Amino acid sequence: MRTIAYYKSKKIVLNIIIHLFLVAVTITCLFPLFWMISSSLKTQQTIFKDMSLIPKELHFENYILAWKEGGFGRYSLNSIFYATAVVIGIIIIASLAAYAFSRFKFPGRNFLFFMFMAAMMIPIPGSFVPLYVLLNKLHLRNTALGYILCMVSVGLSTSIFLLKTFFDKLPRELEDAARIDGCSKFGIWWHVALPLAKPVLAVVVVFNALNVWNEYVLALVVFDNKNLMPLQRALMMFQGEFLTDYPLLMAGLTITALPIIIVYLLMQKYIVKGVTSGALFG
Repeated sequence: MRTIAYYKSKKIVLNIIIHLFLVAVTITCLFPLFWMISSSLKTQQTIFKDMSLIPKELHFENYILAWKEGGFGRYSLNSIFYATAVVIGIIIIASLAAYAFSRFKFPGRNFLFFMFMAAMMIPIPGSFVPLYVLLNKLHLRNTALGYILCMVSVGLSTSIFLLKTFFDKLPRELEDAARIDGCSKFGIWWHVALPLAKPVLAVVVVFNALNVWNEYVLALVVFDNKNLMPLQRALMMFQGEFLTDYPLLMAGLTITALPIIIVYLLMQKYIVKGVTSGALFG
């Protein structure tokens, strides 16, 4: 009885320690977000004096000023268009490529796959020069299409790796049953592989949407026309040479972060399913 009581108490203590650790990690992750929102409701004079998370006076007009002065309307539409186009392009290309690498045998399959994986090791700034030269030769620089193609190529390697890993674990009996029912290879990809890959596709969507939404440096290389710039361009409007308007900057950051947080919350259940399905197929 003492042994059982000892192990129960040990388990309780261990659970308490684990939960305290998780609470600490959660606070560490959420505190910058709360601080950003709190700072967005202060004034330039009080942002460095009032250290409380809940300001004494809430200045919601900062969001209106940030939206107008930063031109968030135009830049938001640009980023939404870029993110949507890039994510759709990556899902189609990466899922087809990953399914082919996983299920088909063709000459150079392993070499091509390893080339895609090797591309993951190249930092994005390291490809700026060849991208600039290539876009110039194709007359795609300073165009939305050129920027979208660049961002699709940036996210392909990781997306192909994630999807191929998932497709490798799918039971082949499902494909055999679909083949008996008369499905072609393309039909199996569309009707069997893609629906089952929804959890991984959710990860791909969140990862690439976040990547496109936060991207700014590549846009500076591709675009000359400010009207084509993504949302991050609006945040630079609040950074002056000698003075930065921090409340408006924090309000702009909150506006910028909100859509991607919503996307993550919508995809959260699929990401959790991805963990469980990986355990089942593994």
